[in-house]
Formats: sequence, structure tokens, C-alpha cells
Amino acid sequence: MSWADLSQANLSKADLTAADLSEANLSGADLSKAYLMRANLKGADLQLADMKGTNLSSANLSEVNLTDADLTGANLSLADLRGANFHLCNLSGANLTGAKLIESDLAFARHN
Repeated sequence: MSWADLSQANLSKADLTAADLSEANLSGADLSKAYLMRANLKGADLQLADMKGTNLSSANLSEVNLTDADLTGANLSLADLRGANFHLCNLSGANLTGAKLIESDLAFARHN
């Protein structure tokens, strides 16, 4: 599913474990409580995506656009987030244990 246009898609609670969604357009998609462990989302557009409670552990999220995305309570442990754009992203309660954040843009990201 790389390069797929899944903008505005309802993928809430979907099991996308180890899926290849590299370069996919997921802007505005509902990915709340979805399972994306070990998924490849490199370069994907997740702007305005609802990712509350999503499990992204060990996922490749390098160079993704997460502008205005809601990652409240998401599990990003051990995720590769190098070069990701978190501008205005909500990271409240997100688990970033062991995540790679080198060269990520966390400007104006919200977290508590």
C-alpha cells in the first residue's frame, strides 16, 4: 500500500501490523486505536490524523508529516522518528521510550 491515498479514511482499530504505508497520504485519517506495530510509514503524510491510542511501537515513521496530528496516548516506543515533523502535534500522554528523534521538528508540539 505504499504511495496509497488513504486521506480521510476510517482505519480506527484496524490491524495494520508490519504494513508498508511508505509515502502514503493519510492526512485527516482516523487511525485511533489502530495497530501499526513495525509498520513502514516512512515519508507518509499524517497531517491532521487522529491517532489517539494508536500502537506504533517499533514502526518506521522517519520523515513523516505529523502537523496537527493527535497522538494523545499513542505508543511510539522504539519507533524511528528521525526527521519527522511534529509541528502543532498533540503528544499528551504518548510513550516515546527508546524512540529515535534525531533531526525531528518538535516545535510547538503539545505534551503534558
